[in-house]
Amino acid sequence: MTIATASEGAAPLAASPAGSPAATIEPVRSSAHAWRWRILAIILVAEVMDLLDATVTNVAGPSVRDDLGGGASLLQWLASGYTLAFGVLLVIGGRLGDRWGRRRLFLLGAGGFAVASLLCALAPSPELLVAARVAQGAFGALLIPQGLGILKSVFPPGETGKAFAAFGPVLGLSAVGGPILAGALIHLDPFGTGWRSIFLMNVPLGLAAVLGGIRYIPKDDPNPGVRIDLVAAALLTVASTLVIFPLIQGPEADWPAWTFGCLVAGVLAFAGFILRERRSTHSLIESSLLRNRAYKTGMLFGLAFFAGTAGFMLITSLFVQLHLHYGPLKAGLTLAPIAVGIVVASIASFVLMAKLGRYLLLIGVAINMAGLIGLAVVVTHYGQDTASVDLIAPLFVAGLGMGAVFAPLFDVILAGVADHELGSASGSLSAMQQLAGALGVAGITTLFFQLAEHHSAAYAMAAGSLAVAGLGLLAAALVFLLPRHARPHEG
Repeated sequence: MTIATASEGAAPLAASPAGSPAATIEPVRSSAHAWRWRILAIILVAEVMDLLDATVTNVAGPSVRDDLGGGASLLQWLASGYTLAFGVLLVIGGRLGDRWGRRRLFLLGAGGFAVASLLCALAPSPELLVAARVAQGAFGALLIPQGLGILKSVFPPGETGKAFAAFGPVLGLSAVGGPILAGALIHLDPFGTGWRSIFLMNVPLGLAAVLGGIRYIPKDDPNPGVRIDLVAAALLTVASTLVIFPLIQGPEADWPAWTFGCLVAGVLAFAGFILRERRSTHSLIESSLLRNRAYKTGMLFGLAFFAGTAGFMLITSLFVQLHLHYGPLKAGLTLAPIAVGIVVASIASFVLMAKLGRYLLLIGVAINMAGLIGLAVVVTHYGQDTASVDLIAPLFVAGLGMGAVFAPLFDVILAGVADHELGSASGSLSAMQQLAGALGVAGITTLFFQLAEHHSAAYAMAAGSLAVAGLGLLAAALVFLLPRHARPHEG
């Protein structure tokens, strides 16, 4: 799930934009296309498909493990496998659209996503399910970046804002309803499919996106002049995998020497990626961004905050299902206050952004930390007797803080970059968000399982919440190095 940026005309919600990550060629705006509103609906179907898939597995994880077996690592890989592949390929997803044509990549991504979803639903083992989740993430990274370029090519400048305004209510409803829908489907067990139904629902959505795209999205020509640094992409893939894999598998293997070797090698591969980017003539990230202090600070802020929030979302779901023994439907309803808080604060933030600028991020982090600390107090006090009603207030407050950061973050960071750097900067931020999420799921969830095993679930949940609050404190310290004001909205 990636953030929508107001500078790109997107909606006030932490959700997947139809953005163009790492794109260096800005699409040319045409006159109004006769089918533009139908094309918008098709793009929204793809966005909803991605957003639902990013949220439903948090609720479905325990049911999947009960059916297929597997250890704690399965619960982590269900989320991390998707976001890892999505984040790595998102860096080049936009440029692949520039090179081979956005319509072609959109159709490939939507069709591949539907097939990978079907494979998830049919998976007979944990290993094949995780492999299918990785495939979902890869096709999602091809699909999602194409939307902005497609919409800008079919909507005239005067209607662009209206088009992107549709993202808010549609994606807001998806964010709130995703966990509830997942819980309801597992609870209702349609045709005996159980947890598999959460993946099967993507098949008709993907098919609708493909058929609609073939019928309505105008063809565009490939651009052979676009070059992609595959060596840099390979270094980023290897580095990300070498860091995340040992964090997830290390606890089950009792932290053998190879896990630490992988972590060191991953850090070195990241360093190699940065060096390659500085020297490459076809870099994935504009070389000037690597010298931009405000942009680099924004990347670090996002890394800390998104890692914390992704890990928090998963351990909260695991806590209420594995330790409080809530069913999937009750778990989805219990998590709903987080999504409601995100939506409410995201909408309010677009009113406050112009007045508060970067200080809105500081306020959001503070509110989020208050919710996390409140949750730690609640679960410590009630322990195994914690009820859903006890969690409503702290979860809602935590969600408010998330929304107050999600909505303005990209616009504040992008205020410090030049116009020609926007495509690369926005795409790199989106990729960072996904990779941070994978890292947070691996790290925070590993901490949760280790503490739950040696202490208690309530202790682990409280400690995990405070660890996330600590990451928030680190992010807050970076706020004063960001641009003071957000980038103005695009007409």
